[in-house]
Amino acid sequence: MDVWKKSHLMVLYVYKFILPDFPAHEKYDLQSQVKRAAYSVPLNIVEGAGRRTEKDFAHFLDNALGSVQEMEYACFLAKDLEYLEESKYLEIYKMAGEVKAMLIGLIKHLRQ
Repeated sequence: MDVWKKSHLMVLYVYKFILPDFPAHEKYDLQSQVKRAAYSVPLNIVEGAGRRTEKDFAHFLDNALGSVQEMEYACFLAKDLEYLEESKYLEIYKMAGEVKAMLIGLIKHLRQ
């Protein structure tokens, strides 16, 4: 699934370029929250795809959408706290927007 592939690339970007910029004192707070929200997206897609009904799948896609939005805000906060460079924030914001659009499209398709 393309949305899973794109969300996986987003998680890799978070791990390689976002998380290393956080200060040590955020390891168990904001850094952990960004990490968990990011990998929750493809995990929910995979879990939902394994369900037997489209209704169940759509529910997990809703959860994935919420996780993207959570990660997006946490990265915005990290930028404003000056943990994250503007260019990295703009890149993760772009990636998150693409994943959100794909999730919304798939959710709409499943609910029709």
